Amino acid sequence: MWPPATRRQHRRAGLRYETDLTDAEWRLVEPSLPRPKRTGRPSSWPLREIVNAILSVMRGGLAWRLLPSDLPPGSTVCRWFAARRDGGVFEALNHALLMVDRERSGRSASPSACIIDRKTRRSVKTREASGPRGCDAGKEVMDRKRHALVDTDGRGLVPFAHPASMQDRDGAGLLLAASRRPFPFIEKVFADAGYQGPRVATATRIAVEIVRRKPHQIGFAVQPRRWVVERFFAWINRNRRLWKDAEATIASATAFLYAAAAMALIRRIARTS
Repeated sequence: MWPPATRRQHRRAGLRYETDLTDAEWRLVEPSLPRPKRTGRPSSWPLREIVNAILSVMRGGLAWRLLPSDLPPGSTVCRWFAARRDGGVFEALNHALLMVDRERSGRSASPSACIIDRKTRRSVKTREASGPRGCDAGKEVMDRKRHALVDTDGRGLVPFAHPASMQDRDGAGLLLAASRRPFPFIEKVFADAGYQGPRVATATRIAVEIVRRKPHQIGFAVQPRRWVVERFFAWINRNRRLWKDAEATIASATAFLYAAAAMALIRRIARTS
Protein backbone atom coordinates (compact mmCIF):
# COMPACT_ATOMS: atom_id res chain seq x y z
CA MET A 1 0.00 0.00 0.00
CA TRP A 2 1.44 3.36 -1.04
CA PRO A 3 1.53 6.10 1.64
CA PRO A 4 -0.13 9.45 0.82
CA ALA A 5 3.22 11.13 0.06
CA THR A 6 4.09 8.48 -2.55
CA ARG A 7 0.64 8.71 -4.11
CA ARG A 8 1.04 12.47 -4.52
CA GLN A 9 4.44 11.94 -6.14
CA HIS A 10 3.10 9.46 -8.68
CA ARG A 11 -0.32 10.95 -9.43
CA ARG A 12 -0.89 12.06 -13.02
CA ALA A 13 -3.68 14.58 -12.59
CA GLY A 14 -4.29 16.98 -15.45
CA LEU A 15 -3.68 14.46 -18.22
CA ARG A 16 -6.38 13.27 -20.61
CA TYR A 17 -5.49 9.64 -19.77
CA GLU A 18 -3.07 8.41 -17.15
CA THR A 19 -1.11 6.67 -19.89
CA ASP A 20 -0.45 9.91 -21.80
CA LEU A 21 3.12 11.18 -21.78
CA THR A 22 3.89 14.41 -19.97
CA ASP A 23 6.07 17.03 -21.64
CA ALA A 24 9.10 15.88 -19.62
CA GLU A 25 8.50 12.24 -20.59
CA TRP A 26 8.02 13.09 -24.26
CA ARG A 27 11.38 14.90 -24.30
CA LEU A 28 12.97 11.62 -23.23
CA VAL A 29 11.19 9.53 -25.85
CA GLU A 30 11.29 11.78 -28.92
CA PRO A 31 15.07 11.60 -29.68
CA SER A 32 14.93 7.79 -30.00
CA LEU A 33 12.08 7.77 -32.52
CA PRO A 34 12.74 7.86 -36.28
CA ARG A 35 12.15 11.18 -38.01
CA PRO A 36 9.15 11.51 -40.35
CA LYS A 37 9.97 11.08 -44.03
CA ARG A 38 10.28 14.22 -46.11
CA THR A 39 8.57 12.63 -49.09
CA GLY A 40 5.16 11.03 -49.41
CA ARG A 41 1.90 11.88 -47.74
CA PRO A 42 2.32 13.62 -44.37
CA SER A 43 1.00 11.82 -41.31
CA SER A 44 -2.53 12.72 -40.22
CA TRP A 45 -1.68 12.20 -36.55
CA PRO A 46 1.12 13.64 -34.42
CA LEU A 47 3.77 11.13 -33.45
CA ARG A 48 3.17 11.82 -29.76
CA GLU A 49 -0.47 10.78 -30.08
CA ILE A 50 0.53 7.48 -31.72
CA VAL A 51 2.92 6.75 -28.87
CA ASN A 52 0.18 7.63 -26.36
CA ALA A 53 -2.10 5.14 -28.10
CA ILE A 54 0.50 2.35 -27.88
CA LEU A 55 0.95 3.04 -24.17
CA SER A 56 -2.83 2.95 -23.71
CA VAL A 57 -2.98 -0.47 -25.39
CA MET A 58 -0.11 -1.77 -23.27
CA ARG A 59 -1.25 -0.39 -19.92
CA GLY A 60 -4.98 -1.02 -20.32
CA GLY A 61 -4.79 -4.34 -22.16
CA LEU A 62 -6.92 -2.99 -25.00
CA ALA A 63 -7.36 -4.49 -28.43
CA TRP A 64 -6.16 -2.20 -31.22
CA ARG A 65 -9.73 -1.74 -32.48
CA LEU A 66 -10.97 -0.65 -29.03
CA LEU A 67 -8.85 2.48 -28.73
CA PRO A 68 -10.83 5.60 -27.70
CA SER A 69 -12.07 7.79 -30.54
CA ASP A 70 -9.85 10.75 -29.56
CA LEU A 71 -6.72 8.64 -30.17
CA PRO A 72 -5.47 7.56 -33.61
CA PRO A 73 -7.30 4.66 -35.28
CA GLY A 74 -6.23 1.18 -34.21
CA SER A 75 -5.11 0.26 -37.73
CA THR A 76 -2.77 3.26 -37.84
CA VAL A 77 -1.33 2.57 -34.40
CA CYS A 78 -0.89 -1.16 -35.06
CA ARG A 79 0.86 -0.51 -38.38
CA TRP A 80 3.20 2.05 -36.76
CA PHE A 81 3.91 -0.36 -33.88
CA ALA A 82 4.76 -3.22 -36.25
CA ALA A 83 7.10 -1.07 -38.34
CA ARG A 84 8.99 0.24 -35.28
CA ARG A 85 9.00 -3.25 -33.75
CA ASP A 86 10.78 -4.62 -36.81
CA GLY A 87 13.17 -1.64 -36.77
CA GLY A 88 14.23 -2.27 -33.17
CA VAL A 89 12.99 1.11 -31.95
CA PHE A 90 11.69 -0.14 -28.58
CA GLU A 91 14.94 -1.97 -27.88
CA ALA A 92 16.99 1.13 -28.75
CA LEU A 93 14.75 3.33 -26.59
CA ASN A 94 15.17 1.07 -23.56
CA HIS A 95 18.94 0.90 -24.12
CA ALA A 96 19.31 4.69 -24.29
CA LEU A 97 17.15 5.33 -21.23
CA LEU A 98 18.89 2.62 -19.23
CA MET A 99 22.28 4.26 -19.74
CA VAL A 100 20.84 7.67 -18.78
CA ASP A 101 19.28 6.29 -15.60
CA ARG A 102 22.41 4.42 -14.57
CA GLU A 103 24.58 7.51 -15.00
CA ARG A 104 22.00 9.57 -13.11
CA SER A 105 22.34 7.12 -10.22
CA GLY A 106 26.13 7.38 -10.21
CA ARG A 107 26.72 4.05 -11.96
CA SER A 108 28.66 3.33 -15.12
CA ALA A 109 26.52 3.46 -18.25
CA SER A 110 27.01 -0.22 -19.08
CA PRO A 111 26.59 -2.84 -16.33
CA SER A 112 29.21 -5.41 -15.39
CA ALA A 113 26.89 -7.77 -13.48
CA CYS A 114 23.31 -8.90 -14.08
CA ILE A 115 20.66 -11.38 -12.96
CA ILE A 116 18.70 -13.80 -15.14
CA ASP A 117 15.37 -15.51 -14.53
CA ARG A 118 12.25 -16.64 -16.38
CA LYS A 119 8.48 -16.68 -15.98
CA THR A 120 5.85 -18.75 -17.73
CA ARG A 121 2.96 -16.67 -19.05
CA ARG A 122 -0.20 -18.33 -20.25
CA SER A 123 -1.27 -17.38 -23.74
CA VAL A 124 -4.80 -16.32 -24.52
CA LYS A 125 -6.46 -19.48 -25.71
CA THR A 126 -7.88 -18.25 -28.99
CA ARG A 127 -6.90 -19.08 -32.53
CA GLU A 128 -6.36 -15.40 -33.32
CA ALA A 129 -3.69 -15.01 -30.64
CA SER A 130 -2.22 -18.49 -30.48
CA GLY A 131 1.07 -17.96 -32.30
CA PRO A 132 4.21 -19.93 -31.45
CA ARG A 133 3.80 -21.82 -28.19
CA GLY A 134 5.17 -24.98 -26.64
CA CYS A 135 4.50 -27.46 -23.88
CA ASP A 136 6.09 -26.67 -20.53
CA ALA A 137 7.16 -30.12 -19.32
CA GLY A 138 7.10 -29.06 -15.68
CA LYS A 139 3.65 -27.44 -15.65
CA GLU A 140 2.19 -29.53 -18.50
CA VAL A 141 0.55 -26.57 -20.23
CA MET A 142 0.90 -24.97 -23.65
CA ASP A 143 2.52 -21.64 -22.83
CA ARG A 144 5.24 -19.18 -23.57
CA LYS A 145 8.12 -18.24 -21.31
CA ARG A 146 9.62 -14.84 -20.65
CA HIS A 147 13.31 -14.67 -19.96
CA ALA A 148 14.77 -11.44 -18.64
CA LEU A 149 18.25 -10.14 -17.97
CA VAL A 150 18.33 -7.22 -15.51
CA ASP A 151 21.10 -5.20 -13.88
CA THR A 152 21.69 -5.29 -10.13
CA ASP A 153 19.17 -2.45 -9.61
CA GLY A 154 16.42 -4.20 -11.57
CA ARG A 155 16.51 -2.31 -14.87
CA GLY A 156 15.57 -4.50 -17.81
CA LEU A 157 18.54 -5.18 -20.09
CA VAL A 158 17.35 -7.89 -22.48
CA PRO A 159 13.84 -9.39 -22.21
CA PHE A 160 13.08 -12.34 -24.43
CA ALA A 161 9.89 -14.31 -25.15
CA HIS A 162 9.95 -17.86 -26.50
CA PRO A 163 7.82 -21.05 -26.50
CA ALA A 164 7.72 -22.83 -23.15
CA SER A 165 9.03 -26.01 -24.78
CA MET A 166 12.50 -24.44 -24.84
CA GLN A 167 14.48 -25.48 -21.78
CA ASP A 168 15.67 -22.78 -19.38
CA ARG A 169 19.31 -23.58 -20.07
CA ASP A 170 18.81 -23.23 -23.83
CA GLY A 171 16.91 -19.95 -23.45
CA ALA A 172 19.57 -18.58 -21.12
CA GLY A 173 22.30 -19.25 -23.66
CA LEU A 174 20.43 -17.32 -26.34
CA LEU A 175 19.74 -14.46 -23.93
CA LEU A 176 23.35 -14.14 -22.81
CA ALA A 177 24.57 -14.25 -26.39
CA ALA A 178 22.09 -11.51 -27.35
CA SER A 179 23.39 -9.30 -24.53
CA ARG A 180 26.98 -9.22 -25.77
CA ARG A 181 26.44 -6.56 -28.43
CA PRO A 182 24.43 -3.96 -26.45
CA PHE A 183 26.16 -4.69 -23.11
CA PRO A 184 29.70 -5.92 -23.85
CA PHE A 185 31.07 -5.24 -20.34
CA ILE A 186 28.93 -7.78 -18.48
CA GLU A 187 31.31 -10.12 -16.64
CA LYS A 188 29.04 -12.02 -14.24
CA VAL A 189 25.44 -13.22 -14.18
CA PHE A 190 23.58 -14.47 -11.10
CA ALA A 191 21.07 -17.29 -11.63
CA ASP A 192 19.13 -19.96 -9.75
CA ALA A 193 19.87 -23.67 -9.74
CA GLY A 194 17.84 -24.21 -12.91
CA TYR A 195 20.69 -22.70 -14.92
CA GLN A 196 23.55 -24.82 -13.61
CA GLY A 197 25.43 -26.96 -16.07
CA PRO A 198 27.80 -26.54 -18.99
CA ARG A 199 25.22 -25.30 -21.51
CA VAL A 200 24.85 -21.95 -19.73
CA ALA A 201 28.41 -21.73 -18.42
CA THR A 202 29.94 -22.19 -21.88
CA ALA A 203 27.38 -20.21 -23.91
CA THR A 204 29.42 -16.98 -23.58
CA ARG A 205 32.44 -15.67 -21.72
CA ILE A 206 30.17 -14.38 -18.92
CA ALA A 207 30.80 -16.09 -15.59
CA VAL A 208 27.66 -17.73 -14.16
CA GLU A 209 27.20 -17.73 -10.37
CA ILE A 210 24.42 -19.96 -9.03
CA VAL A 211 22.52 -18.48 -6.06
CA ARG A 212 21.48 -21.45 -3.97
CA ARG A 213 19.06 -21.81 -1.10
CA LYS A 214 20.42 -21.68 2.40
CA PRO A 215 21.02 -25.12 3.97
CA HIS A 216 17.97 -26.50 5.80
CA GLN A 217 15.75 -23.66 4.51
CA ILE A 218 12.06 -24.30 5.12
CA GLY A 219 9.37 -22.27 3.39
CA PHE A 220 9.79 -19.03 1.48
CA ALA A 221 12.87 -16.85 1.89
CA VAL A 222 14.16 -13.93 -0.16
CA GLN A 223 17.24 -15.06 -2.06
CA PRO A 224 20.17 -12.66 -2.52
CA ARG A 225 20.28 -11.02 -5.97
CA ARG A 226 17.40 -13.06 -7.37
CA TRP A 227 14.68 -10.91 -5.82
CA VAL A 228 15.72 -8.05 -8.12
CA VAL A 229 14.61 -9.82 -11.28
CA GLU A 230 11.39 -10.94 -9.58
CA ARG A 231 10.65 -7.29 -8.87
CA PHE A 232 11.24 -6.47 -12.55
CA PHE A 233 8.60 -9.02 -13.57
CA ALA A 234 6.21 -7.43 -11.06
CA TRP A 235 6.88 -3.97 -12.54
CA ILE A 236 6.12 -4.96 -16.12
CA ASN A 237 3.08 -7.03 -15.12
CA ARG A 238 1.35 -3.83 -14.03
CA ASN A 239 0.65 -3.46 -17.75
CA ARG A 240 -2.50 -5.46 -18.43
CA ARG A 241 -1.37 -6.34 -21.96
CA LEU A 242 1.40 -8.37 -20.31
CA TRP A 243 -0.72 -10.23 -17.73
CA LYS A 244 -1.05 -12.93 -20.36
CA ASP A 245 0.78 -13.31 -23.65
CA ALA A 246 -1.88 -12.34 -26.18
CA GLU A 247 0.50 -11.59 -29.07
CA ALA A 248 0.41 -13.57 -32.28
CA THR A 249 4.16 -13.30 -32.82
CA ILE A 250 7.24 -13.62 -30.63
CA ALA A 251 8.51 -10.32 -32.06
CA SER A 252 5.44 -8.41 -30.81
CA ALA A 253 5.62 -10.07 -27.39
CA THR A 254 9.27 -9.08 -27.05
CA ALA A 255 8.60 -5.53 -28.28
CA PHE A 256 5.96 -5.01 -25.58
CA LEU A 257 8.44 -6.26 -22.98
CA TYR A 258 10.97 -3.65 -24.12
CA ALA A 259 8.26 -0.97 -24.14
CA ALA A 260 7.21 -1.83 -20.58
CA ALA A 261 10.82 -1.77 -19.37
CA ALA A 262 11.38 1.59 -21.10
CA MET A 263 8.20 3.06 -19.63
CA ALA A 264 9.37 2.30 -16.09
CA LEU A 265 12.60 4.20 -16.82
CA ILE A 266 10.76 7.10 -18.47
CA ARG A 267 8.58 7.67 -15.41
CA ARG A 268 11.55 7.41 -13.04
CA ILE A 269 13.82 9.79 -14.96
CA ALA A 270 11.08 12.34 -15.64
CA ARG A 271 10.11 12.55 -11.95
CA THR A 272 13.68 13.33 -10.89
CA SER A 273 14.63 15.68 -13.74
